[in-house]
Formats: sequence, structure tokens, C-alpha cells
Amino acid sequence: MKNNNLNDLAFAILRVSFSGMMLTHGIPKINMLLDNASGFPDPFGIGSTPSLIMAVIGEAIAPLFVLIGFKTRIAALPVIITMAVAAFFIHINDDFGTKEKALLYLFGFITIALVGAGRYSVDGKK
Repeated sequence: MKNNNLNDLAFAILRVSFSGMMLTHGIPKINMLLDNASGFPDPFGIGSTPSLIMAVIGEAIAPLFVLIGFKTRIAALPVIITMAVAAFFIHINDDFGTKEKALLYLFGFITIALVGAGRYSVDGKK
């Protein structure tokens, strides 16, 4: 297998695994949005519902685009922003073990934004 093929396979594994795992956090937030957004953290004073909507975009909608590799670099940006807010605002006073997951997602999606989707994606089928 050529090095380019291995790189494309690695990009696909990274993209699909990180996005799939992120969806396990985003899908419950969709349910929360449909049921009751009150009580959701509001780190910037815009209200619980708008904060939750932005979290749903960053943890459910954008990861779906990244998962299939559609507009991957742009789609990774809402996830990056959401994870930066989680790590540096929501969990700022928590111990490292608590904020570690947000940081792992943050760096994973930064990597995805930098390298792109690779050949095994909607973007790669041009």
C-alpha cells in the first residue's frame, strides 16, 4: 500500500472515529433541546437555549459533516470552538482529568481541520 493510501486511510479513521464518538455527546443534546434547555450552561450570557443550540451544532451537526467528509475543514471549526469553550470556560476550574476529554477532542478536530478529509470522503470524490 502506498504512503498516500495509508495517509488517506489514517485521515478516514481519525475523521470517522472522532466524529462518531462526538455524536455520543451531541445526540443527547438534541433530545435535551427538544425537551428542556433550561439549566444548560450559559458561559457567555446569551441564554441556555442559544448556548445549547450552538452545542448541538458543534457536537451533532458539524460532526456528521466531518464523519462523511463533506466540507471537512470548515465543518471541523464549530467542533473546535465548542471543545475550546468546554475545556477553557465550562471546565476551567475542574481538574485535568475532567477537562481532558474536551482537550482530546479539541486537538483531534484541530488535526482534522489541518489535514482535511482525505481521499476516502465526499470531499475526496471530486
